[in-house]
Amino acid sequence: MSLFKARDWWSTVLGEKEEFDQGCLCLADVDNSGSGQDKIIVGSFMGYLRIFNPHPVKTGDGAQAEDLLLEVHLRDPILQVEVGKFVSGTEMLHLAVLHSRKLCVYSVSGTLGNVEHGNQYQLKLMYEHNLQRTAFNMTYGSFGGVKGRDLICIQSMDGMLMVFEQESYAFGRFLPGSLLPGPLAYSSRTDSFITVSSCRQVESYKYQVLAFATDADKKQETEQQKLGSGKRLVVDWALNIGEQALDICIVSFNQSASSVFVLGERNFFCLKDNGQIRFMKKLDCSPSCFLPYCSVSEGTINTLIGNHKNMLHVYQDVTLKWATQLPHIPVAVRVGCFQDLKGVIVTLSDDGRLQCSYLGTDPSLFQAPKVESRELNYDELDVELKELQRIIKVVKSQGIWPMPEKENDLKVDAMVSSNFDPVSQATDVEIGTDVVPSITVQVTLQNRIVLPKVKLSIYVQPPLVLTCDQFTFEFLAPEMISTVSFSVYLKKSYTPSDLEGNAVVSYSRPTDRNPDGTPRVVQCKFRLPLKLICLPGQASKTANHKLTIDTNQSPVSLPSLFPGFANQSDDDQVNVMGFRFLGGSRVTLLASKTSQRYRIQSEQFEDLWLITNELILRLQKYFEKQGIKDFASSFSGSIPLQEYFELIDHHFELRINGEKLEELLSERAVQFRAIQRRLLTRFKDKTPAPLQHLDVLLDGTYKQVIALADAVEENQGNLFQAFTKLKSATHLMILLIGLWQKLSADQIAILEAAFLPLQEDMQELGWEETVDAAISHLLKTCLSKSSKEQALNLSSQLNIPKDTSRLKKHITLLCDRLAKGGRLCLSNDAAAPQTMVMPGGCTPIPESDLEERSVEQDSTELFTNHRHLIAETPVPEVSSLQGVSE
Repeated sequence: MSLFKARDWWSTVLGEKEEFDQGCLCLADVDNSGSGQDKIIVGSFMGYLRIFNPHPVKTGDGAQAEDLLLEVHLRDPILQVEVGKFVSGTEMLHLAVLHSRKLCVYSVSGTLGNVEHGNQYQLKLMYEHNLQRTAFNMTYGSFGGVKGRDLICIQSMDGMLMVFEQESYAFGRFLPGSLLPGPLAYSSRTDSFITVSSCRQVESYKYQVLAFATDADKKQETEQQKLGSGKRLVVDWALNIGEQALDICIVSFNQSASSVFVLGERNFFCLKDNGQIRFMKKLDCSPSCFLPYCSVSEGTINTLIGNHKNMLHVYQDVTLKWATQLPHIPVAVRVGCFQDLKGVIVTLSDDGRLQCSYLGTDPSLFQAPKVESRELNYDELDVELKELQRIIKVVKSQGIWPMPEKENDLKVDAMVSSNFDPVSQATDVEIGTDVVPSITVQVTLQNRIVLPKVKLSIYVQPPLVLTCDQFTFEFLAPEMISTVSFSVYLKKSYTPSDLEGNAVVSYSRPTDRNPDGTPRVVQCKFRLPLKLICLPGQASKTANHKLTIDTNQSPVSLPSLFPGFANQSDDDQVNVMGFRFLGGSRVTLLASKTSQRYRIQSEQFEDLWLITNELILRLQKYFEKQGIKDFASSFSGSIPLQEYFELIDHHFELRINGEKLEELLSERAVQFRAIQRRLLTRFKDKTPAPLQHLDVLLDGTYKQVIALADAVEENQGNLFQAFTKLKSATHLMILLIGLWQKLSADQIAILEAAFLPLQEDMQELGWEETVDAAISHLLKTCLSKSSKEQALNLSSQLNIPKDTSRLKKHITLLCDRLAKGGRLCLSNDAAAPQTMVMPGGCTPIPESDLEERSVEQDSTELFTNHRHLIAETPVPEVSSLQGVSE
């Protein structure tokens, strides 16, 4: 329960499916009992008139049968109810009821009951006026300063004011320029009517001016009026408030001054008698009703404002003094006196919820219990702590989540077609003159239980694209099988970083605790064929980049490993094979005749990755079919760090260029908007002034903005391509390091997590700073040598570095630590310094320029430029292309 919820004193619900508005509620001693107790008079659009006298036995009780004094069905919709001195010859209070075409005045009287059913109340019609025009609202007061009686003024839908002097009709006047009627109120101090016109102006009309103005019943001007005998209706004062008004109320806090309160759609205004603004308040929520009343502080006025968020705010002038929560949206609010309880707030909603409430809070009845003072037994606490630690370790070892069921809820299988599509599905490709094939992948889903919503997402490495990557299924019965097919093709002229695809299925499994379902994910990986992106090519005699892979088995004929890439013209050549990627890059593969080595060479370093990986995978598959389980491959050459660093520098340079271009584009955009503002000022000026070549400057800036935008877009495309090439080179480096140091699968997974943390390269978070942080963490933990290195603090924020020198030194140091016996792990003892098995120990993380130079010199001796090493020390076991051609 909210602390500031309105305290319910008495409440009831009126009728069924009845509607109410702000004029349907009135509080007064309508039966003239003289007790000073108010009665609640409510009229509805269904024509029901009800009078209540609430007297609950205890606070919060609902309405009892005896609380309803009178209920009458008047047949016509009730627009407004008011209580005043409306009958001549008496100063007793009577009830005025406004219908759409009729005004009725009733007297309410009660007679004492002789039995336990209580008093009886009667409604007697005193008089009625049939209206010639449809009524909108009414107000009453002592018009013209009359004493002891109240007159009634009714406003029609077409803007006519009709004044009734009790039983007789006095006159009617049209308001000038009236289009739609607005709220209406009477100020007794200035003897004027105040309304808000459709022009959103608060207007005041003197009663004397209305009385002596031209008769509204005569629509056509007579000759006498044209000569000037009739008076024209003029406004006393007007104030534009700029919004439509919901209600008007007039409050007098002393004999000499009164205030006009106007509730708008977004603000409420307090005006003086002459139309000047006393103050205004901007409202945070859309208001629904309000009621100003005199404050206990002299010179201030309190205002109740209800809004459409079920809140009732209490303002003292413009200061919010209280806010309380209501159970409904109020359309009318009044303050009354019931059972000697003054200041009861009565609210009415549009669906007939009537409530009497007061302001207050819920007192806190909670008292904190006294703490028992006892001595602590530290031995028992140590035993309890050890037991809790043992339970925590058991929970960690077993896992927090429940073990998966033996049989999955959903089974996913992916199958890649062995042949290309008869008609290629490739569209909008950017690959020269080569014919781009496409291949079909078929994914099959089989459910064990009912799964209402299952989503399948397919992912492949760019620039490979899919004809469709999102699918949705409805498994409304168990053991259903659904199959979808899509095609994959290469869109751009560079190679992807991997040929592996991933089918990810997400669904929700309903449980007893969670009817909405627990989210689950099932993955299925598939591998695309090499022929999708590669064609048979001519072997190349020269190459800038070369790699040699050693194996422990005899060499295998290359046409048997790559049957789809054998050149028919060179059937006798089984130790050389050429590959040409779609787009033009070439790779040559050679197998030694006498030794167990394979050489891969290419003009581009990153192009070596796919053929090298494919070679190792096909060799493993070949020897598995032969029944040989101890096949192993290795790499004994130098790690090609320099070639790898060139790709890192190229990628980083494109990132820096992109940042500079975006800053320059932002500056030109600001300049363009500034020139536009100056030109607009010149064009709006009434006295024309020379443009001073601003139009030429605007045109030149516009061309610069377009050119910079094109440059940014082109740089983004180049950056995306460079990132793909960098990922290919990174895969190759991880493969070579794993073969070089005989790393396990877990250690290779750690390397992949450190070197390939991002699937997408962004300007805000790039590859360089992310990889540098990951490698620094490895050097600080599992590859650290001393406790001094473990004490180094890593930066908590990843920002784009100034250059790549720090990253390259850390990569070099990582390879150096691995070469000297370092072990990659993520266990709890990873932070402990490791004892290197190689003599000489590990070089610590450099903390000064002098140490960095020494590390760089030591590493240079181990990791030389690979392309120069190959040129100086050729591998004699591998057949040269010259010998092959002979």
